[in-house]
Amino acid sequence: MMSEVLVLGGGMVGTATALALQARGCDVVLVERGLPGRETSYGNAGIIQSEAAEPYAMPRSLAALWRIALGRDNGVRWELAGLPGQAGALWRYFRASAPARHAAASRVYAGLVVRSTEDHAPLVEAAGAGNLIRRGGYLAVAREAAAFEAAARDAERMARAYGLRMRLLEGAALRAAEPGLTGALAGAVQWQGAWSCADPGGLVAAYAALFERRGGRIVRSDATELARAGAGWRLGEVEAAHCVVALGPWSATFLQRFGIRVPMVLKRGYHRHFAGGANLGAPVVDEATGTVVSPMRDGLRVLTGAEIARPGAPKRSQQITRSEAAIRSLLDLGQPVEAEPWMGTRPCLPGMLPMAGPAPGVPGLWLHFGHGHQGFTLGPTTAALLGEEITTGRAPVPALSPAAIL
Repeated sequence: MMSEVLVLGGGMVGTATALALQARGCDVVLVERGLPGRETSYGNAGIIQSEAAEPYAMPRSLAALWRIALGRDNGVRWELAGLPGQAGALWRYFRASAPARHAAASRVYAGLVVRSTEDHAPLVEAAGAGNLIRRGGYLAVAREAAAFEAAARDAERMARAYGLRMRLLEGAALRAAEPGLTGALAGAVQWQGAWSCADPGGLVAAYAALFERRGGRIVRSDATELARAGAGWRLGEVEAAHCVVALGPWSATFLQRFGIRVPMVLKRGYHRHFAGGANLGAPVVDEATGTVVSPMRDGLRVLTGAEIARPGAPKRSQQITRSEAAIRSLLDLGQPVEAEPWMGTRPCLPGMLPMAGPAPGVPGLWLHFGHGHQGFTLGPTTAALLGEEITTGRAPVPALSPAAIL
């Protein structure tokens, strides 16, 4: 049988790609080894961050780097064995985080992220997933007055620069917004335009079900079975003229077979659910410890920042333990739901822009990954751009081209 496009990967990015191509009249087969939305897309904070107009830069001050090196910054943890294999990508990330280069990346990034809720909205409605979505934004809290003042200045700068909606909350206003927060806090920035999701994996599954209702096929198979078939591609019994690689953190390893070397910073993250404690109406970000607590169907999900470790390294408990303690100082967290924390990996490219476009030197192969911390947010947006390029030959955002990034 012949299908026009194979999409490898059933996370938010791959599923959104399948829907975008389907909407443009393509015959699409989505390939996933398990169930859509059960890998990295499942484990995030569930925030569609339409306010995240500037991508996460690597700290460049000596003081910040020293804190990380000494293990004093819970937002970034590392193991020595995990550094050599990622040294080149980390160095490129450091260079790309210089102010001028970060500002240039932010101009592109902002144009993507500020439309993210608009791109999710028709999919949420068509998938019947509105019960999973909260449109009340989220809170970024500060424990100390100086930290709140700095956060307020930066939030006001970003609001002016990118047209974002926010407000500052102190005292009674903060307690009214989230009565469950009983710990000592100086204030919070409420990002009003962001959405949050009570079940990120469930939202991806709903999008995948929508794809099937519209006539798409989902095949459970291993992407490593992909092979050339004349000028196109074959995976099992499915043949296609085009193939999109949307395998998230597994993309770089997969592409080595085609001689494509992708520098990628693999940032691991942990989460764990807690139940029986306070209620939250929206996610809360504790910037001081790099921790997020987000209300989910399974309880309050506590999520960590980034951990740099070698592939296949065993779980490390320090970061999630510190994050749990940090959130317990702010609210009644209750008791853990799972015996062990979940762990996943974010696919971060050094230049901080996701990749969406043709694979250099491999006709018919398309790359769509590298969203870092924002695959859940940006999946439908960059999928729409890639769908346009595959079907028309025009690249709407040339900065996302693999040729420009690699």
